[in-house]
Parts: sequence; structure tokens; C-alpha cells
Amino acid sequence: MTLVIVDTGCANLASVGYAFERLGVSAVISDEAEQITRADRVVIPGVGSAPFAIKSIDNKGLTPVLQSLQQPVIGICLGMQLLFETLEEGGETVAGLGLIPGKVTSLETGKLPSPHMGWNTVSVVKDDPVLKDVSSGDHAYFVHSYAAEVSDYTLAASEYGTTFSAIVRNGNVWGCQFHPERSSKTGAQILKNFMDLSL
Repeated sequence: MTLVIVDTGCANLASVGYAFERLGVSAVISDEAEQITRADRVVIPGVGSAPFAIKSIDNKGLTPVLQSLQQPVIGICLGMQLLFETLEEGGETVAGLGLIPGKVTSLETGKLPSPHMGWNTVSVVKDDPVLKDVSSGDHAYFVHSYAAEVSDYTLAASEYGTTFSAIVRNGNVWGCQFHPERSSKTGAQILKNFMDLSL
């Protein structure tokens, strides 16, 4: 089974790759359209600025490629946010990949520090194969200032000042707001489940 981590021009590509290697899965980091299209599984990672990431993906000619994928796809952190229709960041609104309906906005943290950084619990909202052996109360590692609200596409939620989507799904596309590669047992289980998916 082939796994491609999309080179979005952002950071943390290698750490995501190492997380899959710990599961015995060899990942290829690529921005080649054909290689991405032919992969059995595709990961869209990301750390940093949404406008920069979208521009990088556009400049690489990957927007239509990612929008046309039929195999299981998972976005991680910023990569999850890129899956949505619009992203608001720094007073700017940019178009996302449009693979999941909705928008990403600033996380309203109330009196809590921003960004939301560190371990937090997740609450399972819907049963899903990617959540096999994952339970409400399990911990995951977050680093983000923006989030998607809870919607019909939410599989798991978390709370930091307000409740937001921690894991989402639309068809063959999943997203994790937290970093599964840094989330110990919970993250490893989710990545394993992703590799075990059958559509």
C-alpha cells in the first residue's frame, strides 16, 4: 500500500512521515500530481499560515489534483483547515480546497491563552472507522489559533474556550485538528485506522 504525504511547502512533513514509519508504513513526500493521484492513501499536512499554504498548493498546480482524489485522504492541523471552503486568518479570507463544507475562523479562547497549545481531551461525536479503539476522554496534542465549528461533518470535538471540531469527515476525506504524530497512543491509533480504511 502506497502512502503519499503532500509537500504543501509547509513544515512538519518529516515528523508525519516518522509517525507512519513507527507503524511500519513507508511514506513518500511528494508534490508530483501523478504520484499523489496513484497513491492508496494521501496525507495533507501543514503548520503555519493558511494563505501561504493555499498559495503554495496553487503554485504547484495541486489544487485540482487534491480536489479530485477518490482514495482516503486525511488533513492534519493546518492541513485539516485547508480542506474547508474558506479560511479566515489575519483579517484575510482565502478559499480552501472545498472538500468539506464550512469555514475556519479564529478560535475564540475567551480568557485562555492563544494559541491553544498542548494536550487536551477529545469527545467522540459519531462512530467512524478512523475512531476505532479511540474513546471520549482520550488525549491529543493541539497547536492552533484557528478552528472549524462543530457541524454535521464533526466526528470528534474538543473544547478550549469554545467547542470546536477535532476530527471531521466528508466522504473519503478526513481531517484532524490536532497532531496525531505527536499524540502518543491516540494519534498512532488514528493513523493506523486511516491506513486500515476500506472504502
